[in-house]
Amino acid sequence: QVQLVESGGGLVQAGGSLRLSCAASGRTFSSYVMGWFRQAPGKEREFVAAISWRGVTTHYADSVKGRFTISRDNAKNLVYLQMNSLKPEDTAVYYCAARNKNKVTTAAHEYDYWGQGTQVTVSS
Repeated sequence: QVQLVESGGGLVQAGGSLRLSCAASGRTFSSYVMGWFRQAPGKEREFVAAISWRGVTTHYADSVKGRFTISRDNAKNLVYLQMNSLKPEDTAVYYCAARNKNKVTTAAHEYDYWGQGTQVTVSS
């Protein structure tokens, strides 16, 4: 069982930056693929980024590639999402997710555990 708690969301102007953090409980954090998803009002949850167990493999949605960076610190049970050059269309609730299989995937239904989400609002 893994519990996930996101933090770091907030209000930022377009072009600004935020860093989201996701704290995970459990001793086996390093064996989980971790992902970030987001959901804007009236829209479906969408994939943002994912990272493999050891951080060797990462994958990004085309809409954030080159602007967002996912990373993890297995010693601290943390995963991060550095978001730069933010746009109003990045406004959403951002969710951290964990997958108990060694394969990075973009499909939300393949993740086993989810956090409660943190709001990111980008003003124009």
